[in-house]
Amino acid sequence: MKRALVTGGNRGIGKAIAAGLRDAGLRVIIGARDPDHGQAAAAELGVEFKRLDLADPTSINEARPWVSHVDVLVNNAGILEDVPLFDDGTNFERSMQTMLQAPYELIRTALPGMKLRSYGRVVNVSSGWGSFAEGLGGGGAYAVAKAGLNALTLRAAQDLPATVKINAMCPGWVKTRMGGASATRSPEEGAETAIWLATLPDTGPTGGIFRDRKQIDW
Repeated sequence: MKRALVTGGNRGIGKAIAAGLRDAGLRVIIGARDPDHGQAAAAELGVEFKRLDLADPTSINEARPWVSHVDVLVNNAGILEDVPLFDDGTNFERSMQTMLQAPYELIRTALPGMKLRSYGRVVNVSSGWGSFAEGLGGGGAYAVAKAGLNALTLRAAQDLPATVKINAMCPGWVKTRMGGASATRSPEEGAETAIWLATLPDTGPTGGIFRDRKQIDW
């Protein structure tokens, strides 16, 4: 049974992705920083929980032994703080650590095992706010971090073997704590493309960004 890690899988889009991968027959691990929320979500879904705080490099280092056995990695966890880009450098540092540095470290940790097993799927949950084609239109540090995650996706695909596929996706405007109650999509609708990318066949795409299973511009 293939093993999948979904970061930030205790709520919202991440939880919906975890449920979808469970239904697809994968052994799913929810990674989250809050043990109480993470364990509750894992118990509800019937999956595993591991504490993983992407803002804390020590937590990432402690997770390396079990992350190395992951076949499917979904970098979903993110933060959005309503702070102008240059008003709070601490916010910028947190955003880059959580949504760019940490995904890089998790990919780097999981990659040797994926290569050894000749199978790997990496899905980076991005955003239209991180798209140059859509103008990096909001979110300050969030937009810059997501643009960096997009760049990581494209560049990584050039270095990975054909058996390891890496793609980014935009879930759209989703009813979550981040998206708000006025959003137009459910978490399940937002998760659908990520689930598809996480379970791609050998002939599936790599090195792209997708919305509703359709490739979009960076």
